[in-house]
Amino acid sequence: MLDASGVLKVSDFALSALPQQVRHGYFNVVNNDYTHWEMYAIGGSADPTINSQGNRYLAPVSPFAKEVTKRVDTNTGQWRAWNWRSEGDLLLNGAYFTRSGAGASASYARASSLDAMSSSMVGTITSGAGVLGCCRGSQC
Repeated sequence: MLDASGVLKVSDFALSALPQQVRHGYFNVVNNDYTHWEMYAIGGSADPTINSQGNRYLAPVSPFAKEVTKRVDTNTGQWRAWNWRSEGDLLLNGAYFTRSGAGASASYARASSLDAMSSSMVGTITSGAGVLGCCRGSQC
């Protein structure tokens, strides 16, 4: 899911199993389609920097699972300093992203190395994402 530079590859996520969780470092979450999460779409622990750009977050029906973000195994006093931001994300069905830390300060220079496409393009970008339906001995 992450490439060598810590960038999450473009995907279409139906997060009904194990939600995303990151630890330490810088993470660009760019142009993904998050749907069907049961707890949260992106979780983190151990002070990661998360830069969410141009993603589409479609919250589930449950009123208890609308938050996109989850700070795992930490208290509010600690995570308030973690640098998590959302820029150009499309938040649907009551989804919300809890920002924290320095926001758009210089600490995001390293994490902002990608140019995200508009979140309105996520459906088009991810329409072919997922497992290929290939059969052995046939072309995909």
